[in-house]
Amino acid sequence: MKKILLLIVSHLFIAIIGFAMGLYTLPILTAPDAPDIKALSMGEQQVLFEGRFQPDLKDSDFLHKGDGVLKVGSKRVVFEGQISPGPDYILYLSPEMVETKVDFLRLEADMVQVGAVKTFDNFVVEMPAHINPADYKAAIVWCESFGVFITAGAYQ
Repeated sequence: MKKILLLIVSHLFIAIIGFAMGLYTLPILTAPDAPDIKALSMGEQQVLFEGRFQPDLKDSDFLHKGDGVLKVGSKRVVFEGQISPGPDYILYLSPEMVETKVDFLRLEADMVQVGAVKTFDNFVVEMPAHINPADYKAAIVWCESFGVFITAGAYQ
C-alpha cells in the first residue's frame, strides 16, 4: 500500500511540474519573432515620451520583470529590452506609476488597455486612435490569465 501511495504522489508531483513548465515555455515557443531594428526605428517615429521598465520594482521577481527603454508615441508604444516570458500579456497606460499588484487593481478602472504584448525581446504595440498617451503617466505590462504584475515604467 505504501508503494502505491508513493507512486501516486510521485507521479502527481511530476505531472504538476510538467504542467508548470508547459505554462512557462508555451508562450516562448509560440511567440512571433521579436521586431527587428528596422521595425523598432519605424515605431519610434513621433515619440512623445520616453521611460524605462525597471527590473527592481516591488512586485518584480525572477519570473516577472522587465528591463529596457520604453518609447510612447501617438501611434505606437515601442519597447527595446526584455520582459519575462509568459502568457496573455497586456499593455496598459496608467494615470500613476504602479509597482505592485495591489496598486494595479486599485487603479485598474482608471487605466486604459493599449493592446497585447506578444514578444519578450522588444515589442511594438499599436496605439488605438482613441487613446491620448499624454493623459497617462506610466505603462504597465500585466498578465491577464493569472492576474500577475509583470513590470511598469513611468514615462512622464
